[in-house]
Amino acid sequence: MSLQNNTDNSGQEKEERRASGMRQALLRELSILIHHPIYLICMVALPLFVTVFFTTMMNNGQPVDMPIGIVDQDNTTTTRKLTRLIDAFQSSHVVAHYPTVAEARKAMQRDEIYGFVLFPKDLTQDLLSARQPRMSVYYSNTSIMAGSLLYKEMKTMCTLAAAAVGQATLLAKGATQQQAMAMLQPIQLDTHNVGNPWINYNIYLNTMIIPASILLFVFLITVYSLGTELKFGTQQEWLALSDGSFAKAMFAKLLPQTLLFTAVLLFSMTCMFGFLHFPAPGGAGRILLLCVLSVVAAQGFAVFMFGLVPSLRMAMSVCSLWGVLSFSMVGSAFPVFAMDAPLQALSWMFPVRHYFMIYQLCVFNDYPLSDAFPHIVVLIFFAILPVFVMRRMRNAFINFGYEP
Repeated sequence: MSLQNNTDNSGQEKEERRASGMRQALLRELSILIHHPIYLICMVALPLFVTVFFTTMMNNGQPVDMPIGIVDQDNTTTTRKLTRLIDAFQSSHVVAHYPTVAEARKAMQRDEIYGFVLFPKDLTQDLLSARQPRMSVYYSNTSIMAGSLLYKEMKTMCTLAAAAVGQATLLAKGATQQQAMAMLQPIQLDTHNVGNPWINYNIYLNTMIIPASILLFVFLITVYSLGTELKFGTQQEWLALSDGSFAKAMFAKLLPQTLLFTAVLLFSMTCMFGFLHFPAPGGAGRILLLCVLSVVAAQGFAVFMFGLVPSLRMAMSVCSLWGVLSFSMVGSAFPVFAMDAPLQALSWMFPVRHYFMIYQLCVFNDYPLSDAFPHIVVLIFFAILPVFVMRRMRNAFINFGYEP
C-alpha cells in the first residue's frame, strides 16, 4: 500500500514538474517578446502601420481627378461642352489647355498630365454634316490602372458626343425619342457587377496586400526566433525548461507568437470589414477561422524551411523570397489560371494563395466551406509540415552551433 502511494506521489510530482516547466518556458518566450523590441515592431507596429497605410492610401476606392489636358483646335461651343463633360467624370480632371499636340506631348513626358484629348479643326461642322470626324485621345499606359480608367472615360465621352449628335439629327428628321434610341442603341446591355459593384480598389487590393504582408512577418519572425537560439547559444536553456522535449519547446516558443499574430491579423480584418465596411457576407466566424488557419500555416511553413536549412541567414532569405513571391502568386492581380502550367502547380505551395481562395470563396462570396475544402486541407498540411523535419531540427539544436 505504501509502495503504491509512493508511486502515485512520484507520478504527481512529475506532472507538476512538467506543468511548471511548461509555464516557465511560456514565461520565457513572453519575456523575450516583451524585452526585445524587434518582436513587437514586426509583430504589432509594422502590421498596424501596413493596415493604416494601405487603407488610407486607397480610401477613395479609385484614383480620382487624374490630370489630363485638352488640345482644342476647333474652339466651338460643342468642344467646350465636351471639355466640361470629361472634366465631370470622377477619375479625370482637366488641368490645362495646350495650343498644339507637341506641347501636350511634352507635358505628358514631364509627367504633368496622364493624357490629353485632341479636338481637330472643323470637328463641330463635320459632326453636324455626318462626315465622321476623328477625335484623338492620347494617354499614358505606363500605369495600367490610370491608363485604363482614363481611356474608359475618354471613350465614354466620345461615345456620348456621337450619340447626342445622332439623337439630335434623328429628332430633327421627325423620329420619336423611342425610335431615335432604338436606332442609336439597338441592343440594350444589362450588366451586373457581382461582388464589388463599386469597382473599389480598396476592397479589391487590400484584402490581399494587408494579410500577405502580415504573413510575411510571420515567416520572418518564426525563423528569427528559432535562429537566434542558435546564434546566441541559448538552445540548451530553452530545451532544459521543457525537460529536453523538443516538441514542447517548439510549442512553448510558437504559441505566444501564434496568439499575437492571430490577434493582429484579426484586428486588421476588423478594421477592413468592421470599420471600413468591406463586404463580408461569410460572417465573422469564417474570418476568425481563416485568420487562425493562415497564421499556423505560415508558421508551419517557416519552421519547415528552417528545418531544411537550419541557418538563420539562409532560412530568412528563403522565407523572404517566398513571401515576396506570394504577392504575385496569390492570383489577385494576374489570375493563376492564365499562368503557365508549372506556375499554376507552384501556386499551391504558397500559403497566401490558399488564404486568398478561402477568403474569396467563403468570406467575400459566402459560398459554403466545402467549396474551399482543398485549400483548407492544404493550409492544415502546411501547419503540420514541421513534423517531417522535427528530428533534423532537434539534431541541429543539440549537436550543431550557429553558422553565420
